[in-house]
Amino acid sequence: MEEQPKKKAIGFNILKNDSTSGHGGFGVGALSLENISPVFIDVTEGEAFVDIGAMHARSVVEKGIKFLANKDEVPNGKPYWLVWVTIERTEKGAYYAGATACEMTVDREIRRGYKSLPEHVNKMDKSLKRHILVDHMDEKSKHVLAQFLKNHDESMWNLSSEKLKTDLLNNE
Repeated sequence: MEEQPKKKAIGFNILKNDSTSGHGGFGVGALSLENISPVFIDVTEGEAFVDIGAMHARSVVEKGIKFLANKDEVPNGKPYWLVWVTIERTEKGAYYAGATACEMTVDREIRRGYKSLPEHVNKMDKSLKRHILVDHMDEKSKHVLAQFLKNHDESMWNLSSEKLKTDLLNNE
């Protein structure tokens, strides 16, 4: 009796546009990461930057670091926020539709850091679903993120929800 070859597992798909052209077949319901960007906030330096490497945990912040699930094991870690920012396009123009922040720390000296991978995945999902979850960030980092988003594209900032603006600027 002949052994049948194992079916190839369906991997995680990153799709551009609609690869199914509306036919409803293979690939329907696959997640598109086309409109999401990882924005890092360096809390100490007060700087924000995009690093697409974070999509696969390969950002400059994360490279060479073994991440632990217990924050207490990295007492001297430098604090960062990883903010998943989703952009939506409408007839009026593009705007920041989702923004969710995840905490992480990195201690380059001991090559260890803290992050909760489940939290990062869940927050990315929430951003893709157009949620705004930034109110738990420190005030300085919120302001840095607001300025970064404004400076990146002021028209996108202006079209964004009042919740995003209020949560980041506290009615400034």
